[in-house]
Amino acid sequence: MTYGVLFSGQGTQHAQMLPWLDAAPAAQALLAAVTGCLGGDWRALLACEACRPTNSLAQPLIVGTALAAWAALRALLPQAPEVVAGYSVGEVAALAAAGACEPGQALQLAVRRASLMDAAVEGIDTGMLAISAVQEGEVLAACPGLECAIRIDPDNNIFGGRRNALEEAQRVLQHRAQFKHICVALASHTSWMRSAAQAFLPALQAADLRAPSAPIALNALGTTSRSAPVIASALASQLESCVQWGACMAAIAERRPACVIEIGGGNALARMWSARHPDIPARSLDEFRSAESAAAWIARHVR
Repeated sequence: MTYGVLFSGQGTQHAQMLPWLDAAPAAQALLAAVTGCLGGDWRALLACEACRPTNSLAQPLIVGTALAAWAALRALLPQAPEVVAGYSVGEVAALAAAGACEPGQALQLAVRRASLMDAAVEGIDTGMLAISAVQEGEVLAACPGLECAIRIDPDNNIFGGRRNALEEAQRVLQHRAQFKHICVALASHTSWMRSAAQAFLPALQAADLRAPSAPIALNALGTTSRSAPVIASALASQLESCVQWGACMAAIAERRPACVIEIGGGNALARMWSARHPDIPARSLDEFRSAESAAAWIARHVR
């Protein structure tokens, strides 16, 4: 029995996350690559409120820092993970963590992904909104123009569309629903991203992905796979199709990992996991004071 790894998506990162990371020897090469890619210190950029939602900054920063943190943690673990998954752009980090590509390739794929997504809605004001306490079908029936972007539970999902449609949804559902704005400045995982998905697939195919050492739970399918062609197709498809995150969590739970660790800023995925699968312990790396303490927590569960 071993552990599962989840890579955070966009919107949970913060300038104080993973305070030990800059001093971790195994993380240095990737952090240097992130600095070179972004043209500046990643913590300073995260501290800038205007920069945080910027796709071209956020996506490579998320992937690069997550893989740097993973390198630091993985160096302390005797066993490879049982299964790996990533939420939205976190799936690009999961690709490298599972051994399907090199970390530097994943960083460049994140840059390309962000550029294609920005181009897909250039000049159009779109975004995302979490809506809970109302069934998905009811939201879509009451709010034309919205699409379910991330499917978590029947009455807890994230929707994408034009900004005015998101605002109208809050007006129409104000007495029945709860809302949370998502720090993503475009309608990811909806048909607005079709051109991006079509262009991203050749980039993934050119990366010559390998079969991963651990199965990846794929956003677009909600199932696990070790097939490089299937993974490439699904990673492109998730740009324009609903992320099946609830199904991904179920697919991971079916493999019965001893515990689950989230890699990234905040603990949104770990909390989500614990609400659905409380029998399998979950923590976020961001909750620990060092990679060593996180490795010790995993070791206590993995026998």
